[in-house]
Amino acid sequence: MASHSIRRRFRPAVLTLLASLAPLHAAWAVEPFTVRDIRVDGLQRIEPGTVFASLPVRVGDTFSDEKGASAIRALFALGLFKDVRLETQGDVLVVVVEERPSVAALEFVGLKEFDKDVLIKALKEVGLAEGRPYDKALADKAEQELKRQYIGRSLYAAQVVTTATPIDRNRVNLTFTITEGGPAKIAQIQIVGNKTFSESTLRDQFNLDTGGWMSWYTKADRYSRTKLNGDLESLRSYYLSRGFLEFRIDSTQVSMSPDKQEMAITINITEGERFVVSGVKLEGNYLDKEDEFKAQVKIVPGEAYNAETVAETTKAFTDYFGKFGFAFARVESVPQIDRANNRVELVLRADPSRRAYVRRIQITGNNRTRDEVIRREFRQLESAWYDGDKIKLSRDRVDRLGYFTEVNIENQEVPGALDQVDLLFTVVEKPTGSISLGAGFSSAEKFALSFGIQQENAFGSGNYLALQVNTSKFNRNYVLSTTDPYFTENGISRTVDLFHRTTRPYLGDLNAYSLVNSGVGLRFGVPVTETDRVFVGANIEQTDIREGTGLPSTYKNFVNNFGYKTNALPLTLGWARDGRDSALVPSRGSLQRLNADVSVAGDVRYYRANYQFQQYIPLSKKFTLAFNTDVGWGQGIGGRDYPLFKNFYVGGQGSVRGFQQSTVGPTSTTTGVYLGGSKKLVFNAEFMTPFPGAGTDKTLRLFTFMDAGRAYGEHEKVDFKEMRASAGVGLSWISPMGPLRFSYAIPVRSQTGDRIEKLQFQIGTSF
Repeated sequence: MASHSIRRRFRPAVLTLLASLAPLHAAWAVEPFTVRDIRVDGLQRIEPGTVFASLPVRVGDTFSDEKGASAIRALFALGLFKDVRLETQGDVLVVVVEERPSVAALEFVGLKEFDKDVLIKALKEVGLAEGRPYDKALADKAEQELKRQYIGRSLYAAQVVTTATPIDRNRVNLTFTITEGGPAKIAQIQIVGNKTFSESTLRDQFNLDTGGWMSWYTKADRYSRTKLNGDLESLRSYYLSRGFLEFRIDSTQVSMSPDKQEMAITINITEGERFVVSGVKLEGNYLDKEDEFKAQVKIVPGEAYNAETVAETTKAFTDYFGKFGFAFARVESVPQIDRANNRVELVLRADPSRRAYVRRIQITGNNRTRDEVIRREFRQLESAWYDGDKIKLSRDRVDRLGYFTEVNIENQEVPGALDQVDLLFTVVEKPTGSISLGAGFSSAEKFALSFGIQQENAFGSGNYLALQVNTSKFNRNYVLSTTDPYFTENGISRTVDLFHRTTRPYLGDLNAYSLVNSGVGLRFGVPVTETDRVFVGANIEQTDIREGTGLPSTYKNFVNNFGYKTNALPLTLGWARDGRDSALVPSRGSLQRLNADVSVAGDVRYYRANYQFQQYIPLSKKFTLAFNTDVGWGQGIGGRDYPLFKNFYVGGQGSVRGFQQSTVGPTSTTTGVYLGGSKKLVFNAEFMTPFPGAGTDKTLRLFTFMDAGRAYGEHEKVDFKEMRASAGVGLSWISPMGPLRFSYAIPVRSQTGDRIEKLQFQIGTSF
């Protein structure tokens, strides 16, 4: 067979054209022949097997023009080659390729707004990453993606220039030179068409604003289409919840200045008339339980139409249908409008559809947390009837784990099975560990080191692990704590504590007396209800009073009776109920805790109880009123004195602000050391509001407060006249390092000799 050479470049579009032009076909046609061998030329990085696997021709096959065109299309489809051509040398098929260069490295110049890894991830999603093939079209696509990322942060003037630098082995380094420019800020927000409410009132519903002195923190003056859509929904909700049933947003115009630094937003609205609900009527199939469904109605006849209560009612109906297994129930609210009298009757039409059972429960998003950690919180089981209450309870229990920022449930119909449904649990994990390292230097303590590590979801197992170390001369602590929340399959938790604490009064003398408390504790938590848990356990403790300067006479008397070292075996009993909507920034709900210790063996015998109650009352979307009560009581048993080292202390942050930490209570008459007391009463009240200029951001809040409290000695009566009280203002910030609280308090009830400390701060806890 004569040798033939095909030296034409075939691209898919060209191949299609050539295939359709029969007159030209003869110009490049190859007479069919049997392929004896196939050779690939031009490969540098790509394995020959990749080419052979894509070819539709094998040794021994008959080669034809159609198979040649198919081979070229298949190789181009790999996206690895700039050029592909086929040659024949006798009965040998030669595949000649020119590889596309690969990306060796991605670099960014001028990057300030973003972390490099964020942009690398974004480029990978559009197909550009280290090790992947490169071409100019992909670079253009990458530039557009980078600009899109900047537009998402209101940096409309950002410019991106791509430089491709060839290097060895047919690779390129890509450098993106970015000129970020300044953010486009909102210069004006105008609402047109409002008659009932002032423009300032309506703009208060927005998160976007024209800027203020806190804009550097909130970035509320940066335009974002997503934020604007959210604000428009807030505006719509504001009107619909106040009777304006036919309110509508006619148009929204967003204009940008020529330099892309300022934006103006104009919103045109039509308020419509205000309607009052004349009645509520039920239609459809309510499973012969109309009276039970009527009890779920939140809509009040005689009041203005409120879209929020209508939505609450339809959701309550849907949830109630779910309680009986009707996963696909539909409830529709149909308004029947009487425009002559501005009244509306709401018809709630229900179709329970069909009863279903749960075939499968799938979990997604838990990249770190093990499946079993989530599944053991489920109350809805697979292959059981669909139960809306149990599904909601399952979601709440998973959310209360504290491992996720979002927990969502979605019903998915099973194709071909009308009575089955799959549940999709989608979670978004958050960091559950924290590490702290601190050092300090003072003339009294010299160098002090503190270290702490805490992991609420250690290795994704759901177990809690914490280690605290403090080398301070006056408060030296070594604490190791671990909790297994499912020590048993029934949900009984087990906590093990190891501790060694040394405390010394701050008298400016390192030779002062000290208390050394060491021990080990074991505690079990027993779930009583879905929201209540009871704790039982025991500790083995040893306390050593080490003599030194400043030892109060009360401690000397205790040493005379019991010696310097005392042992105790306190049994612990506790109960907790947490109904707050958030542990970090609560705005509603309550928290109750009760803990009691009873020493039944050892040198000292006593009981000690502590009860705390917190209540959060939302006054509006922005304002919250909070109350806290903390009561402690301890007493010796069997005629024995109450051990002084178990005293309660009052004063400072988390207690009565404005007074130095642990100084509100009995003192030693000889040394002036603050002894604490066997009883304590603390009362706090706070009024919380977002920081001026921060909108509705709850991570940064101002609060005003009033505190009162005192510790009382064992033989001292609880006298409210002896209480100390203070009032002041404070700042709460959920910072990257944890919750921070700063307060400035002025004592309103104090006595001579009290240690006043007006400015204080704290990391952690609410009060």
